[in-house]
Amino acid sequence: MSRFWLKPVSIVVLLILLLPAGAGKAQEANTSGPVYIVQEGDYLSDIAYRFHVPQDDLATANGITDPNQIRIGQPLVIPGLDGIQGVLTTEQVSLGETLHSLSLRYHLSTELLARLNHLTSPNELFVGYSLVIVQDDHPTAQGKRVAVGEGQSLLELAVLNDTDPWAILTANQMDNSASVIPGEVYRLASGDDPGPGGLPPAISSAEIAGLVQGQTAEIQVNGSTGLTLSGSLVDHAFSFFQSNTGHYVALQGVHCLSEPGIYPIELLGKDNNDDQFSFSQMVLVTAGDYYYENINNVDPITLDPTITGPEDQKWMQLFSPVSTDKLWEGNFTFPTEPALIGYYSSWYGARRSYNGSAYEYFHTGVDIMGQIGNPIYAAAAGVVVFTGPLTVRGNATMIDHGWGVYTAYLHQSEILVKVGEHVEQGQFIGRVGNTGRVEGPHLHFEVIVGGVQVEPLQWLDQEFP
Repeated sequence: MSRFWLKPVSIVVLLILLLPAGAGKAQEANTSGPVYIVQEGDYLSDIAYRFHVPQDDLATANGITDPNQIRIGQPLVIPGLDGIQGVLTTEQVSLGETLHSLSLRYHLSTELLARLNHLTSPNELFVGYSLVIVQDDHPTAQGKRVAVGEGQSLLELAVLNDTDPWAILTANQMDNSASVIPGEVYRLASGDDPGPGGLPPAISSAEIAGLVQGQTAEIQVNGSTGLTLSGSLVDHAFSFFQSNTGHYVALQGVHCLSEPGIYPIELLGKDNNDDQFSFSQMVLVTAGDYYYENINNVDPITLDPTITGPEDQKWMQLFSPVSTDKLWEGNFTFPTEPALIGYYSSWYGARRSYNGSAYEYFHTGVDIMGQIGNPIYAAAAGVVVFTGPLTVRGNATMIDHGWGVYTAYLHQSEILVKVGEHVEQGQFIGRVGNTGRVEGPHLHFEVIVGGVQVEPLQWLDQEFP
């Protein structure tokens, strides 16, 4: 009987031929298309969010069965972008940018930017948006910003800036002068201007922070001297003032009941040549962390709309004026005895039900527990604009601190200041009581910014501006 042996290599070849096609792979990755290189601290869910794709689609495109197994330096194909090649990354959209200005900044056409970011409208580019771009390892400096005046020709603009019309068209990726829009901001071919491309040349930078339900938003603008600025945010007009450091600053409360989502911020102004400008961009307001509470056995009179309506209107009129002098310095201080810090019976923003009603109310301040007669102190320097008894708020005091910022002290047993009086931070201004709509003695402390009641504790913890 004859014998023979197959070489090991022959056995391997035979097994491969017998295996069905595709066996041995849990999932086949798509290797075509643009890629992102995984960085330290990245998670698959975060990458999917930043690149505006579903996590399952990202995993499928890369043959990933365990999202926890991605590694630093791994190239991940970003799905849904067929025909586009290169290494992708993301940058946050800043205040003062438009789709046009971003296309110039990153040397990408507006059409390609829209496709990379799955945009259907330029309004989707809100401040903080994760903008997907093709990585450029050799960025070039951006030229000086210029604005086209009303009735001004491209030739005139070119002559005033010592260049020629074709250079301006080329620098702005335009084919002809018919696409030039009066008031629009463009770039020259020369110079180095890192400022926000959608804002007028008079503004060098602009920032916004604090866009959370119930928080105080702070808008800072740097620019040439002599600017006149104003604006609006979430349907509230705000004013700019110049800080000690030279910034133009506006403070604006975000209403606690504003729906989370994107809203327009508008900046208006004139430069020192009296040339007017305006700019609008979307910003994202995020949700605050507020709870629900039931309050029963409340005197029905303090819930009667014929009583509460006129009182609320009067209260709002008190904090409508915007004084131009900033009277406070640093953080606000706790308005009662230090021993009571942390003794809160109700927090700002709580969604409230009174006597079984719907949760249609919210708590406009913070309630600090205390006993009748405990001293109340001014949280910051200012001028008293109201003292007196109210049905809902009880014995109340309101202080104007300037720049549209007010504090209020409610349910007092005794008021110790008068309207028109200037008070200093920490001054003894009244005593804790149980007047108005209360369940027991306490101080209701409010901070109002730009006509909106905001989280008071933020002003104790953070210095504005």
